Amino acid sequence: MAKDNMSFMVCCANGAGSSLMMKMTLEKTLKKMNIKPGKIHHCALSEGKSAASQYDVVLCAQNFLNMFADAQKKGTTVVGLRNIMSMQEMEEKMTEAGITAN
Repeated sequence: MAKDNMSFMVCCANGAGSSLMMKMTLEKTLKKMNIKPGKIHHCALSEGKSAASQYDVVLCAQNFLNMFADAQKKGTTVVGLRNIMSMQEMEEKMTEAGITAN
């Protein structure tokens, strides 16, 4: 179950185009799911790997999941996506991870 003001981080290889588009998809998905985020940050994997444990949820491409194992051990929910632009997949994966509206 999601709490209000959860912090989200989205990561892509370079932190420019893909993560910005993923951030916009996340914003739409959260609105549809009736979840009010506290913070949404997009960045490159290099920054994301070191900052991930400061966020409640990290979203990235599925092939980068292993880079966030340490953050996962510290309690961060890490969601891997096959299609980072798919609202449907994003909603399904977050629901599977227990991120739902209060």
